[in-house]
Amino acid sequence: MPKRVMQGTVVSDKNDKTVTVLVERRIMHPVYKKFITKSKKFAAHDAENRCKQGDTVRIRECAPLSKSKSYEVIYDDAAAN
Repeated sequence: MPKRVMQGTVVSDKNDKTVTVLVERRIMHPVYKKFITKSKKFAAHDAENRCKQGDTVRIRECAPLSKSKSYEVIYDDAAAN
């Protein structure tokens, strides 16, 4: 089964080797047919402490690393600044 990959914005980088990523998605309401923006925060593993607050990153599902951390940051060398 493929691993889930999502894109979001880093909202916190205070923890060591961990970033908090806010992922927003747009869904259509089943009755009113209006688009709604839903958001959720994920704790992601940032092994090299490269990400800073405000960065746009991609995270990938992985085996649980701690109680709340089941995602890791994907480093795209082509997308690097």
